[in-house]
Amino acid sequence: MIKTVNLSKIFRADEVETTALENINFEVTKGEFVAIMGPSGCGKSTLLNIIGLLDNPNSGEYYFDGTEISRFTERQRTELRKGNIGFVFQNFNLIDELNVFENVELPLLALKVKGAERKKRVNELLEKMNIGHRRKHFPGQLSGGQQQRVAIARAVITNPGLILADEPTGNLDSANGEQVIQLLERLNDEHTTIVMVTHSQEHAERAHRIVNLFDGHIIHERIERKTFSIGQPSLLNI
Repeated sequence: MIKTVNLSKIFRADEVETTALENINFEVTKGEFVAIMGPSGCGKSTLLNIIGLLDNPNSGEYYFDGTEISRFTERQRTELRKGNIGFVFQNFNLIDELNVFENVELPLLALKVKGAERKKRVNELLEKMNIGHRRKHFPGQLSGGQQQRVAIARAVITNPGLILADEPTGNLDSANGEQVIQLLERLNDEHTTIVMVTHSQEHAERAHRIVNLFDGHIIHERIERKTFSIGQPSLLNI
């Protein structure tokens, strides 16, 4: 699903150059759950942004579902993101002026899904994620764990094949963080591909594979043991 070949990213400010990524060769197959770890500033979020088509590399190749897209224009990247990639962020990135229902509905508006279908899909997903009773509440009225559940619902409402999660438990206590990891595991059990940046070794070990970055280089990869659940209810069967 994802493949990078000698991918590099350099940030330039005035006369200063900072190499964020250098010659990254990285693959994720459909249905994998991959965790990316490393110290702050090692290039984790930069790699996630390129994978998520929020940024372009300076050199190298990036293949998404077999198409080389490293030189796509912003408009081309935006069109490819729609319905294909969902994002979950550490700071939730909910819109304060919109209630829970409206925040989750946003991606469907971008895809021009009809109103009745939007209402049905959003309400059913909110109930599956145990946040339906908060559908009319605004982000400021929710706990951190509830906000992250809403953010995950927004990420998966279009049934994307790929979820990118950047420190999804970073602002949560251990109990709420565990709930978020369990939600990601359930999505993965339903064949959604997940790439997660995390500082938590415990949460990383819930993935199929851990990729360690240091100073813009992949320095180590480890395959984790994972027990798959059979017959769990689908979050995406809406």
